[in-house]
Amino acid sequence: MYRVLIAEDSKPILRNIQSLLTSLELPLELAAKAANGEEALELIRKQHFDLLLTDIRMPKMDGLTLIEQAKQLHPRLLAVLISGYNDFEYTRKAINLQVFDYLLKPVERKQLAEVMGRAMEQLNGQGHEELESWKEIVDLREVPDTDRKGLQLYGNNLLILQKQPFTKGSTAWSRQAVQQYTAEFFKLHGCLVYPSWNPKQMLAVVPKAAMEGYGSLNECANKLRKHLEQHGLPVSIVGRSQSPEPGMLKAVYHQMSDLLQARLRIKQSIVLDGDHAVPQSQSDSDQESMERELLTSFTDMLRGYRKEQLLLKGKEQMSRWAEEDSRLAQLERFIRMLTEAFMQAGAELDTDIRISMEHEARHLLNADSYEDFSIRFEAWLKQVFEQLQSLRRKSAEELFRQIDQYTRGNLYSQLSITDVARKFHVSPSYVSRIMKRYAESSFVQYYTRLKITEACRLMADRSDMKVKEISDALSFSDQHYFSKVFKEYTGLCPTDYREKQV
Repeated sequence: MYRVLIAEDSKPILRNIQSLLTSLELPLELAAKAANGEEALELIRKQHFDLLLTDIRMPKMDGLTLIEQAKQLHPRLLAVLISGYNDFEYTRKAINLQVFDYLLKPVERKQLAEVMGRAMEQLNGQGHEELESWKEIVDLREVPDTDRKGLQLYGNNLLILQKQPFTKGSTAWSRQAVQQYTAEFFKLHGCLVYPSWNPKQMLAVVPKAAMEGYGSLNECANKLRKHLEQHGLPVSIVGRSQSPEPGMLKAVYHQMSDLLQARLRIKQSIVLDGDHAVPQSQSDSDQESMERELLTSFTDMLRGYRKEQLLLKGKEQMSRWAEEDSRLAQLERFIRMLTEAFMQAGAELDTDIRISMEHEARHLLNADSYEDFSIRFEAWLKQVFEQLQSLRRKSAEELFRQIDQYTRGNLYSQLSITDVARKFHVSPSYVSRIMKRYAESSFVQYYTRLKITEACRLMADRSDMKVKEISDALSFSDQHYFSKVFKEYTGLCPTDYREKQV
């Protein structure tokens, strides 16, 4: 249903329009009536309306002034002027400004039906545009169709509710729970809560009238934060009172969300004003400089294999972050930089190990509590250290010896360089460099040479074995390929080689 406001000082005309609107059987609800422009404007400040029908001549404030000021509050409000014949030329000029259409007195059913029909088409188009904009930031799969009608920003405030980090043990984070306690806070005014595509965020659309009893949006949001916390839902909130155009909704949402993510604390929840984005301060730049120094310290300990110092430094940093109630973004940034440093130091490690370590690093901040995060971070540091230490122990010469022993023990299989790399927890490229350095050949050439040497031994010791049986035993794809490779390495085909041995 679309909400209609009629501003008309003549009661007979008002009753006539009301009766005609009802008879049209359109999805229009006469939500409010006003006897003059000032009264109508006050209603528009407090409530959301889709359509305004206003007389051009009214006491206190005329229709054009009302439309002009109403549009400043809600740019997409459709306005229809009601005028007498004497005002017709004046009305036509108004249409070129911000008026959707006009109705001549006395208003007739056919005339009203034609204007309302076109107004409905435009409102439907706007509704579709708004819904498409919301789909980009809200997961509507959990939202009943009845609640989707609340996806309108005009006349409403937008709040982003962010689940506070390290609070998994609190009330279940669900749309139903957040909706229940948020609606309870706003009582008669109501509000609707929608799940963001970010699982840690909910979006609340709150009528402006619900916040009128507070000195500011921040005051209201702060009391809402405390109310939700009392019900086991610790959240940080960023609010915005200015309604964006639907085409700008996604950009505005991300601006608000980024602001909140940048300021979110690991302990104390916060409230921010989304109408005024806060630029990066000098203290932020200083903090990033300190983080880089800290990263250098951790990296030096990793590369220097100073385990006890590394773990002690990790514990100290955990305590410092907690004492300072640091921003979550600081922890995220530091862990990301430390992971990158580890990846560079462990460039020769097996790809699967590197992927596993990156995966664990990304999920460190999903811990149930800060204490749990500290334990997991220390365990992760130990694991990183041990992997790098293991890599160091595998000196190039020792690794070649192990690879040689392994390949000689698997001559009757079909090994690839990837198989060998996975066996010794290093990268295939590192195996390739080791082989070129110590065997002066590629892994394939080296492995093939060992197989051919084994084939020669079998021909000398097992005269009863046929060439095909030797080829199959050594896992060559077929006898023809085996004979071709055998001749490349010995200069003779298998049959000639066997005859020469006799």
